[in-house]
Amino acid sequence: MDSVEKTRRKLKGDSNNLGESFEEISVDWRGRPCKLNKHGGMASAIFVLGLQAFEMMAIAAVGNNLITYVFNEMHFPLSKSANIVTNFIGTVFLLSLFGGFLSDSYLGSFWTMLIFGFVELSGFILLSIQAHLPQLRPPQCNMVTESKFCEEAKGYKSLIFYVALYLVALGSGCLKPNIISHGADQFKEESKKLSTYFNVAYFAFCMGELVALTVLVWVQTHSGMDVGFGVSAAAMAVGLISLISGTFVYRNKSPRGSIFTPIAQVFVAAITKRKQICPSNIEMLHGSHDISQNHILATSPNVRSLLHTEKFRFLDKACIKVQDGTRESPWNLCTMAQVEQVKIIISLIPIFACTIIFNTILAQLQTFSVQQGSAMNTRITNSFHIPPASLQAIPYILLIFVVPLYETVFVPIARKLTKRDSGISPLQRVGIGLFIATFSMVAAALVERNRRISATRFNEILSIFWIAPQFLIFGLSEMFTAVGLIEFFYKQSLEGMQLQSFLTAMTYCSYSFGFYLSSILVSLVNKITSSSSQSGWLSENDLNKDKLDLFYWLLAALSLINFFNYLFWSRWYSFNPSLSLNTTTSTSTRTPHQSHGEDLENQKLQALERS
Repeated sequence: MDSVEKTRRKLKGDSNNLGESFEEISVDWRGRPCKLNKHGGMASAIFVLGLQAFEMMAIAAVGNNLITYVFNEMHFPLSKSANIVTNFIGTVFLLSLFGGFLSDSYLGSFWTMLIFGFVELSGFILLSIQAHLPQLRPPQCNMVTESKFCEEAKGYKSLIFYVALYLVALGSGCLKPNIISHGADQFKEESKKLSTYFNVAYFAFCMGELVALTVLVWVQTHSGMDVGFGVSAAAMAVGLISLISGTFVYRNKSPRGSIFTPIAQVFVAAITKRKQICPSNIEMLHGSHDISQNHILATSPNVRSLLHTEKFRFLDKACIKVQDGTRESPWNLCTMAQVEQVKIIISLIPIFACTIIFNTILAQLQTFSVQQGSAMNTRITNSFHIPPASLQAIPYILLIFVVPLYETVFVPIARKLTKRDSGISPLQRVGIGLFIATFSMVAAALVERNRRISATRFNEILSIFWIAPQFLIFGLSEMFTAVGLIEFFYKQSLEGMQLQSFLTAMTYCSYSFGFYLSSILVSLVNKITSSSSQSGWLSENDLNKDKLDLFYWLLAALSLINFFNYLFWSRWYSFNPSLSLNTTTSTSTRTPHQSHGEDLENQKLQALERS
């Protein structure tokens, strides 16, 4: 036990210095070092995947059909209802940053999931209670035909609704990044198994979505939203049981204090020394020898190789020594490795930003496309009508077959061609998804125009399956973009930084910004396109009077522009040699006469070749 305590103290002490690279020890639930034959691996990750599937089942059933409840039961106008939904989902994903911070800094992923899992469960229960008791909702009223006479939820009724909704948002947001990172932590960055895990995790996500959008939405439609919310609460409870069941076999990583302190130190030191001139020889920078040693001696797959880069040279000033022979504060002097790791985080921002439009498109499929389906013929047989929200299940039906094929057929073929363990790189996978997403909005615009013309000119109601292609296309694009982005961000988390959960949370934060952008676009489009003589594109409660197809065309154009923007930034990012994993140069391959500078140059060339 003494050795474990020493290790823990070392981990705690190293949290204030990103520059130190070491192989982190994983511990079991009692804080003892893990055993390879007992802890971790897919046998442990399966319990986390259980939580992934059931939590997704619970939240998806609420989020994907929420606009129906808000519009029909709480009597908010259509545009406001759409914004309530997008703001709710945006908040879920924004709070993932808070969950990632708590996990990496103080609680650890397991305790963060357990605590906030119960917070989410309490939100589902409160939603179910409000939906069940008539006195907690406005009087019944048909918002389509009698919207002017319908009473909008206000006062304590509105307060209860928002409290319940944002308890769900807080719990789900703090859970999401930790589900992914805790499951991935079970593999210690074994490249092949880790890539497989991300695909299996997405498969669990698809199964949860599929059950939510078929069984749970059907229950909401035919048995009432109170029963539907209650089933979501039950699903969440089963997910928590699954998480707790794996307690004894998890491989856990200890939190190391604030993850932002070492990052802040680099910026403070660089600003303090802003008038200093960076030396042309990088060996004069503090920690240049250490970065070489960390790189050359790193034989563990858990230790990331770092090379000095010319980007963001201003930050290199944090490594300049101004006091000879005296020890400077970590807020005045940082190591080169510490600076390079901060450069990596900054380099992630453009990639992150390029996925925001993608998630704005997703927001439309969960709001306006559901209302689009409500204005169409939902009859399957004489006695069965498909709930409009269930149409979102179509891509997941496809994906439960496509994801295994991707893993078992596409990846092995691509692996032989590219020599990459994952077949194609995460950045390439994201790019493919961003390109495909554009055609989802093109399909949506064409179908909506046809639907509105048929309804207004010919008094014909199209089948709801006409809008299936936009869901299918986006589902395929999401398989590439969502999984690629999560894998990419997780792999950027350096062992010396302990940022696995936080960087994974950044992928969910992209969802948040996408949904918030959707709300802004809806309001902005309405304001720009409205005048004294005509309403805006989306200002009516009747889609037959709106111009939703023009809004879809706008999103298609923004998506295409965003794709070309992504191509630029992904190429810029790929050629950053700091990001190569475990380059092959080692002390055993360096000749006695090879200088440190020559060694770094050779490593950079090897990194560029792999990119």
